[in-house]
Amino acid sequence: MSDSDKVEAKTDEAKGKVKETVGHAVGNESLEAEGRTDQAKGHTREAAEKAKDAVKDIFENRHKDSDKD
Repeated sequence: MSDSDKVEAKTDEAKGKVKETVGHAVGNESLEAEGRTDQAKGHTREAAEKAKDAVKDIFENRHKDSDKD
């Protein structure tokens, strides 16, 4: 996961948490829902990047193992 992707994911999560908290505090259900959506977007982006990293690691390890033979 690149650093910029990590920052984007964490930014979405933080922005969403703020929106959700403010929406709850002022009784704005729409803002609360938008905040939850932003958080989910950040979590999804982070999970996708981790999956890409895992696949990349598998292929790199497979390549290293085949070089040893």
